[in-house]
Amino acid sequence: METERVKALIEAGMPGAQVEVNGDGRHFEATVISSDFEGKSLIQRHRMVMATVSEQIASDELHALSITAKTPEQAG
Repeated sequence: METERVKALIEAGMPGAQVEVNGDGRHFEATVISSDFEGKSLIQRHRMVMATVSEQIASDELHALSITAKTPEQAG
């Protein structure tokens, strides 16, 4: 799986989010900045992002995703 595909999946599932993805084909790191994270706990934020790639995780096409999830204010 390529970083651009992971980025596209997250962006499609979270319209308006700023997404940056790095990785090696199986292990990825995503930084996601979204106003949808306002008032959400860290776990809730991670679940929101993971939901966008759940099919790829289930099929093991995507093995691991490390997430940094911030609101625009936190990203400042």
